[in-house]
Amino acid sequence: MPDQPILVTCPKRSTPYLEAELETLGFPIKDTVETGVFTEGSMEDCWRLNLQSRTGLRVLYQFAEFRASDAETLYQKAGKLPWHKWIANDGYVCIISSVLTECIDNTQFARMKLKDAVVDQIRDKTGQRPDSGPDQNATVVFLFWRDDRVMLYFDTSGRPLSNRGYRVHPWKAPVRETLAASMIAATRWDKESHFINPMCGSGTLAIEAALMALGRPPGFLRENFGFMHLSSFDAEKYKEFRSSIPKATRKQLPFTIQASDINSEAIDAAKHNAKLAGVEHLIDFQVGDFRDLNLPEEPGVIVMNPEYGERLGEEKKLEGLYRQIGDFFKQKAAGYWAYVFTGNMKLSKRIGLRASRRIEFYNGPIDCRLLEYELYSGTKRTSFRGDR
Repeated sequence: MPDQPILVTCPKRSTPYLEAELETLGFPIKDTVETGVFTEGSMEDCWRLNLQSRTGLRVLYQFAEFRASDAETLYQKAGKLPWHKWIANDGYVCIISSVLTECIDNTQFARMKLKDAVVDQIRDKTGQRPDSGPDQNATVVFLFWRDDRVMLYFDTSGRPLSNRGYRVHPWKAPVRETLAASMIAATRWDKESHFINPMCGSGTLAIEAALMALGRPPGFLRENFGFMHLSSFDAEKYKEFRSSIPKATRKQLPFTIQASDINSEAIDAAKHNAKLAGVEHLIDFQVGDFRDLNLPEEPGVIVMNPEYGERLGEEKKLEGLYRQIGDFFKQKAAGYWAYVFTGNMKLSKRIGLRASRRIEFYNGPIDCRLLEYELYSGTKRTSFRGDR
């Protein structure tokens, strides 16, 4: 397929980190929207983005654009596209959508009309129609409809890229892998100094840090992408393409990645996830209270993701925890940059330190902040990663 617009989606407030990532990978930035970044390229470029993007959620390859003022026009114009060349008549197609137009008030109906256009065209051309439904493990078509403007994309990711494949044992309210990667990118960590993750839960932050430090593409952990189900997919060519991307830039790390939790079951889950990700040997897992940690000699970063107290009555119970986090920073973490990711700014005041930055994120629907604290060692010093 020729070069076309490509939209890489991401959570709200994560676009700066996705932009930086795309630029590092050599992709031009054509436009930025609230939940994604536009670039351009071929289907092979989509292969590379799916394999190498850490902060993106979906890689959408645009293949058609037209005007439609109603559902019937959508059906007629979409039905003229050569779907039989893209989707096998014995295959499977899933339609997902983002629809905001006055001409239709039921997004499910819009998806149904597009699905009908796809399968009817394939049946008319081949005598057989593919199956369809909600499963995103095969061919996925994304319908974007605003006012009378329709854009159609192949979702080359299928399942979101946050599904790396290693987190089979989640712990309490884990952050998505892509959000964890964006959080780490927002810190001053230089991938050459210690990364400390107390209260690690299922280990997502530590595992993502290890993958980053190694230079290992996160998509290598997955065996299935949406692009693999298009008729044009060449498995042998993809195998060669994949082997041309370095599996890692180094094998060992000259610094510590430490993940700890007071709950031994959480550490067991984190170890198992790290093993599936191939980085268990690079992470120092510890069972214990974060207040009892012995930190490696600075410099480095500490990243913590405590509970937010979303339910009634929980906030009061968590006040002591946030005070203890502040005490830990002041008493044991001199010389580090420390970060607390929280969706409760009222509780964050209990930390008792002045944040040098309040970096905005969303964790699902929750309005969150990644709070940065510079923990001076002796006299005030400059950042080991440089000012931001």
